Amino acid sequence: MKQLLTLMLVVSLSACGTAQKVRYSALETMGVHKRDILVDRIEKTTATQEAAKTQFQTAYQELASLIEVDDQGLEQKYKKMSKAVSRSESRANELDDRIKAVNSVAVALFKEWEQEITEYQSDNLRQASAKNLASTRERYGVIYQKMQESQERVKPVLQVLQDNTLFLKHNLNARAVSSLSGEAVFIENKIKDLVQQMETSIEESKAFVGAMKNS
Repeated sequence: MKQLLTLMLVVSLSACGTAQKVRYSALETMGVHKRDILVDRIEKTTATQEAAKTQFQTAYQELASLIEVDDQGLEQKYKKMSKAVSRSESRANELDDRIKAVNSVAVALFKEWEQEITEYQSDNLRQASAKNLASTRERYGVIYQKMQESQERVKPVLQVLQDNTLFLKHNLNARAVSSLSGEAVFIENKIKDLVQQMETSIEESKAFVGAMKNS
């Protein structure tokens, strides 16, 4: 059974890889190369990071405002908070997909670039291309690491927000809400760390895209 599952996974990954190659080939016939796709995906990931940053701040604000409400307004505030947390989860999933898509095309681009370097007849041009590849790969490594670091900070923040939402679902009263004041402070600090990391990632990504467009 284990061997069958492993085989199915290999076949699935192979099929995904083949589908990507076909898609890249089709786009290249229309003049859209992997380099262009990488830039586009990084820009979309940056936009998603901006949206996720704002959404997580909103979710925290809804939790913080909930603590200040008496019994009469708890139900309405809880619903707003629950929706904000649900949207945060969607943004987190979207960001995860975006980062994976970025790395997928980056790997394909660098593999293609390495192959093309061997096709040069000119030593000077081959060396120049190899140097450019090394530089681009190094810069990409920096932004990819920043993306991953920001994503790693998303998960624990989301888990805390989800835990508090679940707790309040069955304990929606002033006393229970008041007991979460310490949690709100904890989440606030986590949100600040998340925002700072995302902003660093966003700036690095913008610089990389700018360099790619001007090179």
